[in-house]
Amino acid sequence: MVKRFFEILPGALAWATIIFMFLFSWLLPAWVSIFIILFDVYWLLKTIYLSLHLRATFSQMKKNMAVDWLLRLNESKGVPRWENIYHLVILPMYHEPYEVVKESFARLFETHYPKEKLLVVLALEGRAGRAAEEVGERIKKEFGGKFFRFLVTTHPADLPGEIPGKGSNETWAALRAKEILLDPLHIPAENILVSVFDVDTQVFTEYFSRLTYVFLTAQNRLRAIYQPIPLFTNNIYEAPALARVVAFSTTFWQMMQQARPERLTSFSSQSVPLKVLLDIGFWQKDIVSEDSRVFWQCYLRYHGDFRVEPLLYPLSMDANVAPTFWATMKNLYKQQRRWGWGCENIPYMLQGFRRDPQIPSGKKRYWRFNVLEGFHSWATNALMIFALGWLPLFLGGRHFTDTLLSYNLPRITRFIISLSMIGIVSSAILGILLLPPKTKGLRARNYLVYFLQWALMPLTLIIFGAFPGLEAQTRLMLGGRFRLGFWVTPKGRNPKGEEGPGKHDKIKQ
Repeated sequence: MVKRFFEILPGALAWATIIFMFLFSWLLPAWVSIFIILFDVYWLLKTIYLSLHLRATFSQMKKNMAVDWLLRLNESKGVPRWENIYHLVILPMYHEPYEVVKESFARLFETHYPKEKLLVVLALEGRAGRAAEEVGERIKKEFGGKFFRFLVTTHPADLPGEIPGKGSNETWAALRAKEILLDPLHIPAENILVSVFDVDTQVFTEYFSRLTYVFLTAQNRLRAIYQPIPLFTNNIYEAPALARVVAFSTTFWQMMQQARPERLTSFSSQSVPLKVLLDIGFWQKDIVSEDSRVFWQCYLRYHGDFRVEPLLYPLSMDANVAPTFWATMKNLYKQQRRWGWGCENIPYMLQGFRRDPQIPSGKKRYWRFNVLEGFHSWATNALMIFALGWLPLFLGGRHFTDTLLSYNLPRITRFIISLSMIGIVSSAILGILLLPPKTKGLRARNYLVYFLQWALMPLTLIIFGAFPGLEAQTRLMLGGRFRLGFWVTPKGRNPKGEEGPGKHDKIKQ
């Protein structure tokens, strides 16, 4: 009963906000007008605040990318011997084509970290059939001898207690890797970092060296997940404008979060000490959002003594691209809805807090507010900003529309929102700086298009932000057959597409 209440809570809060938005615009239009003006001012200040964080993270990321981290490891005094650190890299795969998988493995091989410290697992799904097996065989033939250890696993379909998804595949692959690769080597679990990457993930050359440095210099290093910055730029030139804006918006949100590590939770590709995974029993196998759930598994296992450590260093993945524009839009919405399904962690977190008296009450209050507020904002803020400026005018009646406040409301809100465009302009500039090089270069008109595309951001905030976030919370609230299963974002390559960071470790200055 308590769990069901917690599942209903986020969706109920979001729908209550939307219902009251209409109801109060009808009954109390003057009060709603004052509220939306104050809310727009708050949004303006928050935009400026987050833009400063974004710029700071971008600047630090550029500095980190200019460092030879392997050399830094060799020269650093007081740092434990980095040669003792091994990396187990797991790449779960479903229906991704050979070209996508090959690019990721090629980049993995090009990393500057010694290959005799890398153990690599390509984790296939049994339900993907013979096509996936053929890709696995080709990858093993081409790359099997290039790392310290290499393993291809196949996760059986329909195991009890599992749902089809990345979490069950990752756990199967990690257990097989421990049994087949790690146990015979007798490497202490404290010296192994497990990196789980989507199979389209391409690492930059200093990634594992930077990860090792941060791990060895971190305070209480076995109480953290190590989180890179995701750049969705592998195929960015093949993506339509809306998909590009959404891709960069996701990157920018993660960059802003890395500037506020106290609020940071795990997302997508990540690196976890093997000792931690052994303590929590690896990733849960019956949920969709295993990449964020693993943080809460660790946080509850260690009674609040756990964190996400920002690497302030990127890796690159695919933007959402399908063969047609409308297929891309459909897939983009489904991807955002799947990320929004991270709200399934709310009842898990709240129940865990109830059961664990060892977690300090201050930490519980902090996370309760920030997680609930974050998902609530995801589903409602864009709707409030773009609806409340005119709802009182339509619903407030003649007694309100004849007032001076009614006359000035759209002008005031339009002016404040226009000032908030500073955040969009900042995003547009950084988006251009993050574009990977092209063989033929970019013309001036290309830069103009990539700048002007950010005018679509208000549209993306609603269609690919509020709507999928609200749907995910509504499905969790309704439960039963409305619950989401795991949806795999289709990956592919346009043979005529321009190369991305798979061949270049450059970000414009």
